[in-house]
Amino acid sequence: MEQIRSPLNAAGAAPDLAGFLARGREVLRGGPVALIFAEDGVELASTLAHHLAQGFRALVLFAPDHLAVPEGLDARVHRVRCDRFGAEDVAATVTAVARRAPGTWFYFGFNAEYLFYPYCETRSVGEMLAFHTEERRDAMLTYVVDLYAGDLGKAPSGVCRQNCYMDRSGYYALERMDARGIRAERQYDFYGGLRWRFEEHVPATRRRIDRIALFRARPGLTLRADHTFSDPEYNTVSCAWHHNLTGAVCSFRAAKALKANPGSSHQIPTFWWQNSVWFEWKSTQLLGLGLIEPGQWF
Repeated sequence: MEQIRSPLNAAGAAPDLAGFLARGREVLRGGPVALIFAEDGVELASTLAHHLAQGFRALVLFAPDHLAVPEGLDARVHRVRCDRFGAEDVAATVTAVARRAPGTWFYFGFNAEYLFYPYCETRSVGEMLAFHTEERRDAMLTYVVDLYAGDLGKAPSGVCRQNCYMDRSGYYALERMDARGIRAERQYDFYGGLRWRFEEHVPATRRRIDRIALFRARPGLTLRADHTFSDPEYNTVSCAWHHNLTGAVCSFRAAKALKANPGSSHQIPTFWWQNSVWFEWKSTQLLGLGLIEPGQWF
């Protein structure tokens, strides 16, 4: 898929959100578009390179002024000035951008996070989403799979791509209830990973690992701070008649936060446990562990 070069970065300073929405309509046309929020510079280059390699037509980076786009990627990344990364702020930004491009598929994630879907090594994200659209799906459930350094003595930040591990078990789901206390059809709250193992250090509202990270924009659609959407159908695991594709957002964010927070850092000498497994950076491993679902996608 052809990737468009940024007409915004060439003008000098990166625009803010309002400026991007005023000038960047062409960037959002067609899609799929990746929206990456850079909370800091940790693994920023690898995050951008990973998603560009998957074939996103455009990649929009929301980052503070002091973070520069890594050399060699600047012509392919549309940088937008952003200083607020709270859950409400990110949800509002994604909603505002998506409302400018009805029909476009979007992905949203953060630095040190990497999107995987079945057979992503040989099939582009555009091909996958075209198939998903034919399945009459406008959103895709992804699971945030926590990644962490195997040796915190050598990687005290919890982040190390070369010696990287994940949990092979310990994941579970609970039926989701709506505001009336009634079971929400085909919706579940998923838990596991570091947020489950170290839940005493994680606020209850941040323990879920399900995220609707891929969605097709339409008028009136709103992303909420808990990574669900205003349309209940967008939040479903699959359609009513068969299983659909699911993906994984393999993420160092939880490890990074647990080691950066003084209240938890000194209480966690290692993330390793008996169900740790070396992360292979391949979708086949995630498929084998049942963490992503191919549905009818062959």
